[in-house]
Amino acid sequence: MARNRQKTGIPRSQRVGDLLIEFVSRLLTRSLNDPRLASVTLTATDVRPDLKHATLYFTVRDGEGSRDEALLGLRAATGFIRSRIAVDLDLRFVPDLEFVHDDAPERARRIEDLLSQVRCKA
Repeated sequence: MARNRQKTGIPRSQRVGDLLIEFVSRLLTRSLNDPRLASVTLTATDVRPDLKHATLYFTVRDGEGSRDEALLGLRAATGFIRSRIAVDLDLRFVPDLEFVHDDAPERARRIEDLLSQVRCKA
């Protein structure tokens, strides 16, 4: 059976990344009962052009201590997540998954604080 090849102008690696974020987010909320993952939110992906490796970025609502616990939980669940990707998604390769904490929200907050301080002094 022929695969459905979309001509959207969006790179395939980006489409796969968007699909992974949606699918893994759903797994985190519905299929994984690890309390370390309760406050995890996936924010972005970076999928190599060959589709064999994907980095998934996440944030945690509960602070830095739970960030390390969440990373341990995500690493422990990686095998399960990859097996579900293999079964449920129509991908030629199941990418190796790497989870990385996304510190962009903290950096943005810090920049906003600095700008507020400058505005108050001016």
